[in-house]
Amino acid sequence: MNFAVEHLGLAAREPVALKDWYLRVFGAKLVFDNRQTPRGFLLAMPGGFMLEIYQAGSSLKEVSDNKLIGWRHVALRVDSIEAARALLEKQGVKFTEPINPAGGGGRVLFFQDAEGNLLHLVERIAGSVVR
Repeated sequence: MNFAVEHLGLAAREPVALKDWYLRVFGAKLVFDNRQTPRGFLLAMPGGFMLEIYQAGSSLKEVSDNKLIGWRHVALRVDSIEAARALLEKQGVKFTEPINPAGGGGRVLFFQDAEGNLLHLVERIAGSVVR
C-alpha cells in the first residue's frame, strides 16, 4: 500500500480571494471550481500536491499560532530560501521572522498567506536527516 498526499484542505473566510492569492503568488493552476455557493476550488500547487480551498464555517483569531493543536503549517521545500524569499517578496509576501534552523537539518523561513494561514519555506542541506 502506498500513501501519498493528494491535497490539503484549507477553509477560508473568502475562498475566491484566497484562491486568487495562491494563483498569483505561487503560480498555482486552477483544477476545479464547483461554481456553487459556497465556492470551492482545487488548485494544483508547484511541487505536485493540490490545495482545496472552501468556505469556512467559523474562524479563530489565532490562525497563525503554530502552537495550536492540529495541523499548523504547510512546509514548501525550496533549493534556496533567499531566492524563494526574493521571488515571493516581489508578489507582495511579507516576512516578519528571520531564517531559522530546521528540524532534521537545513533552514526554515515562516510567512502567512492572505488570511493569516502559516506556511514556511524549508531548505535542506547535504547531510540533513530529511532528504
